[in-house]
Amino acid sequence: MNPGELRLDNFSRYPRLARQLAVSHITLLQQLPLALLAMLLREIIAYDWKFPMEQKGLETQLRYLDTLSQEALGERLAGFARLQLSSKLQEQDWVNAPVHFVEGLTAELWATRQIDSFREAAEDYVARERAAIPEESPATSRLAMVMIGQGVEGQHPRLFQKLRPQGVYFTQLNPTNGFEVLARAAADRAKTYPGAYAHWYIEGGQAAFTREGVTSVSYAALEPVRKRLLEKMEAAMHSGNAGPEAVRTMLAALSPEDLGMDAAGADAAALNHFKLSLLTEGSGTQIFSTTFVQWSAREVLRRAQPLTILVRFAPRVRERPMDDLLAGTHRAPALDAEGSLVDGDMGAYYTWLNLQRLPGADRASFLVWFEGRNEAVAIAPSLPRGAQSNANADLAQVLTWMS
Repeated sequence: MNPGELRLDNFSRYPRLARQLAVSHITLLQQLPLALLAMLLREIIAYDWKFPMEQKGLETQLRYLDTLSQEALGERLAGFARLQLSSKLQEQDWVNAPVHFVEGLTAELWATRQIDSFREAAEDYVARERAAIPEESPATSRLAMVMIGQGVEGQHPRLFQKLRPQGVYFTQLNPTNGFEVLARAAADRAKTYPGAYAHWYIEGGQAAFTREGVTSVSYAALEPVRKRLLEKMEAAMHSGNAGPEAVRTMLAALSPEDLGMDAAGADAAALNHFKLSLLTEGSGTQIFSTTFVQWSAREVLRRAQPLTILVRFAPRVRERPMDDLLAGTHRAPALDAEGSLVDGDMGAYYTWLNLQRLPGADRASFLVWFEGRNEAVAIAPSLPRGAQSNANADLAQVLTWMS
């Protein structure tokens, strides 16, 4: 089947909202080159479990394409249309299994040396879309707060080297009740600016607080899910019939129910699919808490585009042979607080970078704090860059100066 042969009943197996979205734009979908169509269907089929900002972005993209004349649409998508796809690839069920199709498409583009042409077409498509659709400013300035160094002993004078030039490096902070101050700041913002998935708390250990309006994801709470997933990964890799690509395909096909996740309610379903994606799409997120936190923060910022995010790194397990990690042979693994501090320092920098990619980044504020210590870096439009402060202050005062 080619795109022009799409019918309404081809989407009968899609989730309810995804089916409605596809059906409402079927005339457009029939006109798209298969390479682009499959990528859009990959997003559409998961529409029911996307965050509001993702849903809005997908809807806006489809409406934008719908406004183009047939001639303009053909001109803008010519790069995708010129790609030569094998008949074997086109015969796949790209409607109901677009994720699998896109994996095969990527492999074929590399094998046929068309990947550069595809990349050029994709970059041109995104650039034109962004030029045509103005960014929407957030309801208020965004705030990201990152805590690193839990359980570390001794001094570490080389912290925050990549972030210090961007803001103020504080050296004499009063750390008393620091976590409570940051948690309260997140909760207050959630109350003042309510919104679905607009405020987040990412925890590398056991979640230490819950507040209405703040979505929480913790590494410890997902331990049963991670254990089931590692068992499936270990079984697949030791079966002798599955290479890395087959394992990846297996992971992509998993559902929250396959790992025993409760799917009651629309919000729970969306959040469970997100948690599942963290564990199946991230590398090392199943094993290392610092990797899980860094990847979670990245994905929350990219997908949910929150107004507030509080990120707390916790000690990860020491590196061991991968077979041991997958098999979970050590019931009480040794923790590596020092190594986790290094991970957290870099993870904080990546979180700041990802914050800069969001609309309204010029008004956003960022804080990274060495947990329990007197060191922090604060970045905000109201603060100077590349400065150092030896003033006696606490985190509540710093947050006030950032606002």
